[in-house]
Amino acid sequence: MRQSMTRALCLFLGVLVVLAHVAAQDACAQEEGRAARVVKVVAPQRLAISTQAGQGVATLYADRDLDTPQPDIRRAVLVLHGRLRNADVYKRSADAARLAAGEAGRASLMIVPQFLAPADIREWQLGPSIIRWASSAWMGGEPAVGPAPLSAFDVLDGILRKLADKKLFPSLDTVVVAGHSGGGQVVARYAVVGIGEAALTAAGMHVRYVVANPSSYLYFSADRPDGRGGFAPFNRATCPDFNAWKYGPDDAIPYAGRLDLKATEAAFAQRDVIYLLGTADIDPEHPALDKSCGAEAQGPYRYARGVSYVAYLRARHGSALKHRQWDVPGVGHNGDRMLTSSCGLAAHFDTGACTTAR
Repeated sequence: MRQSMTRALCLFLGVLVVLAHVAAQDACAQEEGRAARVVKVVAPQRLAISTQAGQGVATLYADRDLDTPQPDIRRAVLVLHGRLRNADVYKRSADAARLAAGEAGRASLMIVPQFLAPADIREWQLGPSIIRWASSAWMGGEPAVGPAPLSAFDVLDGILRKLADKKLFPSLDTVVVAGHSGGGQVVARYAVVGIGEAALTAAGMHVRYVVANPSSYLYFSADRPDGRGGFAPFNRATCPDFNAWKYGPDDAIPYAGRLDLKATEAAFAQRDVIYLLGTADIDPEHPALDKSCGAEAQGPYRYARGVSYVAYLRARHGSALKHRQWDVPGVGHNGDRMLTSSCGLAAHFDTGACTTAR
């Protein structure tokens, strides 16, 4: 009798495991479906992007006309959307944060670029000049599929060059490049290889990067978290491309060129970077979480991956590292709550100290 009950219990538990796995797969499939949908709103403003790789036009939201002098603007905050490309949602969150920031917000310019897909171009009949990326390739800085092989990093370069123009922004002294989730992935890597900062620092401006709850980060070596609080060389046999871009430096994207790893990492360590991490972003089965083996090598969920990455950089650079980790207690994978939290406001607008800095 007892053996029958045990077998029945094991069978029941097995069914629960299967159902949970199926539910997780369904949630992931639904999330992929959402990401593949045409955007509900296309950002209204345009910015021409020109590089050696070609030309195109980016779409974005901006509070002001970027071609008209704005002498009262002292701070510019770029907010990058997540994988759903829903720049309109992030613009509302950016506006809410600016309002909550008080005086600092009144002197701030909010910019939300939008990274579109081919389906968006067709649905909204946007024309051939608008830049678009296949799937979520923009999150890793990969080349666009048209009208030229431009990177999302090229778009950020174009925006920063515009902001560096003292004729247009004579009072601008601080630029914040921030992103949540998929946008956080862009910022985390742009802070490493981006060249747009140079024009701003040459004009005497300070640049900060705010990386909020991305699924993964760019490591500089073959070391990964060992599950015991340390780091060790990762077993390549379990995931041959664990160190390929965007998880590591191997086979870097064209924008990054042939990275001089030592010099690139040293410069990155000196940049002002804040990792804004929601302590409740701990779901290993979150439908939008990157579950590829390259991402899984960095930890089980977003908060753990962020904590480990900061620890990895501290182990490599010690007191020379200028980066900071700020926790947002009780907040999960929610861009609006991250941006408008007290630490979010401090990171984007310098409204005060973050009491949960680590």
